Amino acid sequence: MKLLVIGASHGIGLETVRYALQRGHEVRAFARSAQTIALDDPKLDKHAGDALNAEDVAEAVKGVDAVIVALGLPKTMQAMIKPTTLFSDATRVVIAAMAGSGVRRLLAVTGFGAGDSRARLSTFESIPFRAILGRAYADKGVQEAMIRESGLDWTIARPGILTNRPPSHSYEVLVEPESWRNGLISRGDVAHFLVHAAEDGGHIGEAPVLIR
Repeated sequence: MKLLVIGASHGIGLETVRYALQRGHEVRAFARSAQTIALDDPKLDKHAGDALNAEDVAEAVKGVDAVIVALGLPKTMQAMIKPTTLFSDATRVVIAAMAGSGVRRLLAVTGFGAGDSRARLSTFESIPFRAILGRAYADKGVQEAMIRESGLDWTIARPGILTNRPPSHSYEVLVEPESWRNGLISRGDVAHFLVHAAEDGGHIGEAPVLIR
């Protein structure tokens, strides 16, 4: 396959690029700092661009089989607590670009606590969640609603608490709302889920929670 990974220079996006290359896929790694990605592979296209720029994204989407959106905020307290529309604004641009290019497969990373999974947060979890992550996850909720209404073949991945531990390739994919709960999962395992879902068309129209 030829995969476009948006948000490819850090975190889950970078792990997705790495694992997709291991699986033999062509990868277009899209990020403003794409040229700094410390990977070298003949199947890797480092594509610099802004996820909020319609022309940049439209160019990046051309000719791919699937789009994986793995955007994140800077890991600073200021970035986490202030209001943001990054996720919904970028998703609006991606959906329009995919419609223009006829690409139908979209996979996006949000998180446990986004959308209707927020109701599954425990009382103990919900207080710090609202204080620290609430604004970002409010926008992720908007992002999820846009994806659901897009008419695309979508999958939303909602990882629990992210770690940098090596991927285990052994984790739970909780599809049914009554099973949703928080837990740890490595960024590499989220990447594993995304790449395999892109490969086999699994979990279309679903928004599972991922935990180890």
